[in-house]
Amino acid sequence: MISHPNDETEAARRTAAISRLTFEYLREPLGIGVARPRLSWIIEARTPNWTQTAYEIEARGETVRVESSDSVLVEWPFAPLESRERVTVGVRAAGPAGEWTDWFHTDVEAALLRETDWSAAFISAGEGSLLRREFEVRPGLRSARLYVTALGVYEAELNGSVVGDHVLAPGWTAYRHRLRYQTHDVTDLVVQGRNCLGATLGDGWYRGRLGFEGRRALYGDRTALLAQLELAYEDGTVERVVTDDTWKAASGPLVSSDLYDGEHHDARLEPSGWSRPGFDDSGWDKALVVEHDHAALFAAISPPVRRTEIVEPVSTTTPPSGTTILDFGQNLVGRLRITARGDAGDKVVLRHAEVLQDGELCTAPLRTAKATDTYVLRGGGEETWEPRFTFHGFRYAEVTGPVERAVAVVCHSDLERTGWFSCSDPLVERLHENVVWSMRGNFVDVPTDCPQRDERLGWTGDAQVFAPTATFLYDSAGFLASWLADLAAEQTREGVVPFIVPNVASATTAAAGWGDAAVIVPWTLYERYGDLGLLDAQFPSMRAWVDHVHSLTGEDLLWNSGYQFGDWLDPTAPPDRPELGKTFAEIVATAYFARSAELVGRAAAALGRQEDADHYTDLAARIRAAFRAEYVTPAGRLLSDSQTAYALALRFGLISDEDARRRAGRRLVDLVRGAGYKIATGFIGTPLLCDALTDAGALEPAYRLLLQRECPSWLYQVTQGATTIWERWDSLRPDGTVNPSGMTSFNHYAFGAIADWLHRVVAGLAPAAPGYRRIRIAPAPAAV
Repeated sequence: MISHPNDETEAARRTAAISRLTFEYLREPLGIGVARPRLSWIIEARTPNWTQTAYEIEARGETVRVESSDSVLVEWPFAPLESRERVTVGVRAAGPAGEWTDWFHTDVEAALLRETDWSAAFISAGEGSLLRREFEVRPGLRSARLYVTALGVYEAELNGSVVGDHVLAPGWTAYRHRLRYQTHDVTDLVVQGRNCLGATLGDGWYRGRLGFEGRRALYGDRTALLAQLELAYEDGTVERVVTDDTWKAASGPLVSSDLYDGEHHDARLEPSGWSRPGFDDSGWDKALVVEHDHAALFAAISPPVRRTEIVEPVSTTTPPSGTTILDFGQNLVGRLRITARGDAGDKVVLRHAEVLQDGELCTAPLRTAKATDTYVLRGGGEETWEPRFTFHGFRYAEVTGPVERAVAVVCHSDLERTGWFSCSDPLVERLHENVVWSMRGNFVDVPTDCPQRDERLGWTGDAQVFAPTATFLYDSAGFLASWLADLAAEQTREGVVPFIVPNVASATTAAAGWGDAAVIVPWTLYERYGDLGLLDAQFPSMRAWVDHVHSLTGEDLLWNSGYQFGDWLDPTAPPDRPELGKTFAEIVATAYFARSAELVGRAAAALGRQEDADHYTDLAARIRAAFRAEYVTPAGRLLSDSQTAYALALRFGLISDEDARRRAGRRLVDLVRGAGYKIATGFIGTPLLCDALTDAGALEPAYRLLLQRECPSWLYQVTQGATTIWERWDSLRPDGTVNPSGMTSFNHYAFGAIADWLHRVVAGLAPAAPGYRRIRIAPAPAAV
């Protein structure tokens, strides 16, 4: 650590200290994929009203001083990092009286920043799943780094030890455009002398079954590994062990693996010591080199999926079928870890479901997903096994075979928790906890709709309504920024945003509320994190979406053509036609067109693009005028006399006259009261409803909606024992039967967007400036 004597240092220690320094949005600054990573630091102040007035950053013997209060996403002030370069960076801050904190130092290390840094080739094990290569390490090793990814999913091993703690690596991205790779420090796993690097490959999203259309191998028909192990020695030399045709390949214990159907592992087929040096691989085949463009490679900008929690079963039952069913007390996402003992060839079968019906697993909501894991024992003693390349959404597991113990391993993107909520009502607290669990279960590398059935896709509409809630509960910036990069990559030349990102669906038409994720999610991230860089990166995508919608509406600016999801899952819609809610689809579509045009204008202004700001601000004003002329009476009544229509009109500023707004607000209250304070909105209206009532001065009706326990309502789910948010308001009907619609999930976060209102209005914490540079504190309690 570099010392900087200062008369005020001791005073600074007493008043403030820097507690953390991060780069971009990564808590682990190994393998940063940009040459000029932005810095953020946290200051813990011990005196009231302490504010930073200046900061200094040092690296490579150079110190830069800036008079500023900025401490989030501060631009890198030095020459760019080179590939693989490791630099110690120090930061200190000055307080209001000019006193300096102590220096805080952290190392940052760049990844492979150029395509030419790669000398490895993609290699396939053919129909097998195991790959290995032995190599020598001479004396004087300083460090070892493994850069690795796969077409499929992989688990790497070095000398018999698993590398890292990532799950389902490299994760799911728009593989044709972006393929993530990981960087691992494997210095402690390498030994002097003979070593072995191995990997197991699974189908994952790349080759497995994906999407509700039942297709497989959407990205390619061969899994493959790309690995580059770099050994740096004290004498300055670097040796590389890379994937090429010198590697050996074989089949192994992984009989099959699928995200929907589960994993089949036959322990009798595992070659003992296959990833250790000295193993006889003379009978193994030669690995096959697979041609694949390295240009799509990028270093991770979001946290990996990890095992985050172990959950013990709360009860064990034996239903009429005679099987054993474990209840984990929580609908969760992950897989089981079992301990078994038996003879070679004995079989363990694990089946999963979110709910029980008549004491048995209810698998109908899974549709065609088998959600079944099979383990065949090797025999000879205690065996512990956990699937590697699958995950399930479940609360209950049926276990058959010689299992002595089973626990649930919770898996999801390892985001940092940043927001909590508590109140005096235990049902509302449980509702909020259900929102958290639904986010955990659906933030598995991409923001999915549900984690259990034959779907688990990155629906854009779900993500855009939930993004404000997500950014309060967890640091979601890197996670959503990576997904938005996929969205922009998958967007068509005409500006169409797919319903699903990454796009594995055949439909390529525009849909309001879903495609608007291209605009609303980046703007939400700017509001919550103040990241102008992300807003700038996404601006072409934002603008392209609005321009495309403009081309569809023509000069009348009314989006009244094409397929629309509308207010999806309005509880009054027919069970088999969830898009046919009370609110006319064209009202939803035109409202979102106005909202997105307005936000693109705001984004342009924030980025200093004044010409664009003027254009889209004017466009938004003209869309609002067209909306009023077509859908709003002078008295403030809407063509669709529905809660969602009024919530959209009020929240998106589509009614400008104050008297008409008051009338519209009163009509919304009348509709809510007329429905008995039960929910009458779907995916579009629900996130806006309580805010619209609050804006209309009707806080009591908003609270009555929140606290309603009859179906449909948020707390109805809680009173029915829900531990996550449901897809349908009546996924479990009052008579205890599961909704038979064929589209029923017990873990969908969209309706959990109410938590954003709990945070901003009930608790009263909201950003008053981008990135919470100023905070609005205004709790709004109501007596109900």
